[in-house]
Amino acid sequence: MKKTKQLWLIALVWGLFSACGEISPTEVYTGVPLVILDTDLGSSTDDLFALEMLHRYQQEGRCRLLGVVVDRMGEPNAAVADVMNTWFGYPDTPIGLVRKGIPAPRVWIDYGAMPGYTDADGKPMFRRSVSDYASLPDGYLLYRRLLSAAPDHSVSICSIGFVTALAALLQSEGDEYSPLSGVELVRQKVKCIYVMGGVFGKSVEPDFNFSQGISFASDFFRLWPKEVDMVFSPMEVGEGIEYTPEQVVSDISWTDVHPIKQVYLKCNCDTGQRMWDPMAVIQAVEGDGLFTLSGRGTVSLTPKAETIFMPSATGNCRYQLSGSADWNAAMLEKIRRFTIAVEPEKR
Repeated sequence: MKKTKQLWLIALVWGLFSACGEISPTEVYTGVPLVILDTDLGSSTDDLFALEMLHRYQQEGRCRLLGVVVDRMGEPNAAVADVMNTWFGYPDTPIGLVRKGIPAPRVWIDYGAMPGYTDADGKPMFRRSVSDYASLPDGYLLYRRLLSAAPDHSVSICSIGFVTALAALLQSEGDEYSPLSGVELVRQKVKCIYVMGGVFGKSVEPDFNFSQGISFASDFFRLWPKEVDMVFSPMEVGEGIEYTPEQVVSDISWTDVHPIKQVYLKCNCDTGQRMWDPMAVIQAVEGDGLFTLSGRGTVSLTPKAETIFMPSATGNCRYQLSGSADWNAAMLEKIRRFTIAVEPEKR
C-alpha cells in the first residue's frame, strides 16, 4: 500500500512537470548522440577500445557518454571502467554494477588486475575516482536513473557484452526515478539499441554472448519493446578487423602509462583479438552511412541462443553486413586514429 501511494505521488509530480513544459515528450531530440555503454569489461580487449572511442568521441563533441554499465560481475571489472573514465578525463561518468548475473562466464584475456598495476617504484600507475565500488548502483538502477533524466527517444544503448542488466531493467517497476515500468521507460526514452551479437544469414548457430546467460537473453528478447529499433553487429562483421598486439603497442608509443597499452604489455593478448565491439559504437555515434545493413525484420531467440531473423517491412530489427577488405582496413584506421591520439589534457 505504501509503495502504491509513493508511485501515485511520483506520477502526479511527473504529470505536473510535463504540464509546466519542463518535460516535453513531443519535442524531437536533435543533439549529439546520448550513449549508455553496456559492456563485459574484464575479458576481451575490444571492450576497452569501444570505451576509449566513446571518450575520444566526447572530446570531439560528437557524443555524450551518459554512463557505463559493467555487466560482467565483480567490482574489479567496475574498477577497470573507473580507470578508463578517469584516465580519459571523464572521472564523473556514472558506473553501474551487475550483482546478480552470470556467475562464471568465459574469460578470454584476464586484465581485471589492471587497476592495481604499479610502476617501478611500487606506486599505482592509474588514478581512480570511485572510493567504494560496493556503493555503486546496480546496473538496471543506473539505467533507470539515466533514462528518466533523458529527453524522449534520445538515448542510444551500445550493448557489447551480456544483457543481464538490460533484462533486469525491462523487468523493473516504477521507482523514485520514474513511475514507468522498465519496458515503458525504454519505449519512451531509447532511440535505438546497438547489440554486438547475433548470427544471421545461412548459418544457424548459438550466439556467444546470449548463450552465456540464456535466461537473461530470453527475457531481454521477450520484453524489448517492438517500437524501439535494434541493430545487431554479428561477430563476422568485426572478424576481418584485426588490431594486432604489436600494432597496438606501437600506436601508443607516445606514452608509457596508458591503460590499454599496459594491458597489452602485461597480459597475453595474442589471442586473435578482433574489433567486434567498436562496430556498435561507431554506428551509434556516426550513423548508418558507414555500414551496409539488412532490410527490416524481427529477431527471435531460440532456447539454444540462436537468433532467427524474419524479414518484415514493419520490423524493428536490422543487422550489419560484413564489409570488403578495403572496408575492414578503413574501420581499423578509424579505431587506430583514436588510439594514436595524444594524451588527454585533463586526467
